[in-house]
Amino acid sequence: MRRLILTWLFIATSAWAGADAPSKFDGSLLGAQRAVYQFKYQTPEDLLQGLGYINNHLNALKEFGDSANSHLVVVAHGNELHMLSRLNRAAYPDIYDELKSLSDQGVQFRVCRNAANFRGYKADDFYDVVTVVPAAMTELAKWQGKGYAYVSGNVIQRTKRAALEQPASIK
Repeated sequence: MRRLILTWLFIATSAWAGADAPSKFDGSLLGAQRAVYQFKYQTPEDLLQGLGYINNHLNALKEFGDSANSHLVVVAHGNELHMLSRLNRAAYPDIYDELKSLSDQGVQFRVCRNAANFRGYKADDFYDVVTVVPAAMTELAKWQGKGYAYVSGNVIQRTKRAALEQPASIK
């Protein structure tokens, strides 16, 4: 019985000590990556966070991977289409520069024709860095069929650590 109690105490104290140990960073090499992102945002401005995901992906590939042989594709079919249309340049004056920069790094932007039609756009209403495709779902399936990893570009409300309320016992 004493041995069992000592074993339990050892395990309990070892587990507790691990709670204060720092996390590890895995900087292993990523190699080349091929990914297709699905964007279907609630608001046009959500596209900015989605483009942030793309920039973060590219930056990680430049530091840890093979960016020269990697390829990212964005398939858009939500309200972000408004920002991708050249007809709305006055409302979103800086978006083209960001799209062009990503396009120059090899990112392809695909817009669903069905989603465009629903929102009142024709195929030639989008910026020159955008290609209109028949349907978002067929486009996603096409790239996945070519071995591209699917990445959901879902937008979330982000909070910073400083915004978190600390429990009374920790203060």
